Amino acid sequence: MIRQVFNSVFLLAFIWFFGLVYFNHVINNYEVDESIHTDAIVALTGGRNRIPEAINLLNKGMADKLFISGVQKDVSLKEISSRDDVTISTSREITLDNRSRNTIENAVEAVQWVDKNNIKSIRLVTSNYHIPRSLREIRARDKDLEIVINPVYSENVSKNCFFNWGSFSLIASEYNKFLYVCFKYLFLRK
Repeated sequence: MIRQVFNSVFLLAFIWFFGLVYFNHVINNYEVDESIHTDAIVALTGGRNRIPEAINLLNKGMADKLFISGVQKDVSLKEISSRDDVTISTSREITLDNRSRNTIENAVEAVQWVDKNNIKSIRLVTSNYHIPRSLREIRARDKDLEIVINPVYSENVSKNCFFNWGSFSLIASEYNKFLYVCFKYLFLRK
């Protein structure tokens, strides 16, 4: 009996680890297609360089609107534009969402905004490690929305997370959250 439990735990740990290896490979090998114009850009806050990347894409004309989800309640567009790493050189529409506090709320608010504005395609701007879970949460709420991913890579997150404890903790945590989201939508919802 103890041997069976040990074997089961070992097998689950083995599967989890190789899933993590694959997850790490996928998130570090996204290809970004900047030739595709979308109706809007949706940026999820919470990681380095996400807002500057989204505004840069808007400045380039990659979409007509930008929705920044998860900004703090007291942050205004004027404050964002005064940052050293942000230059807004367009008059295109920028909407700030200050209600979202997590990925689920980001997805809910983004999809509501998309529906309200009759948007059919978005460019999703978020950290590379956050893309799988964000995609899953948004697609759970709008299966017909065309989503072009635009991962943001941080110089503070090692591509080979297995040799950097901080990066490993972040990627393993995000992988576990992604597994939970997959489980949630496969088994807990109809």
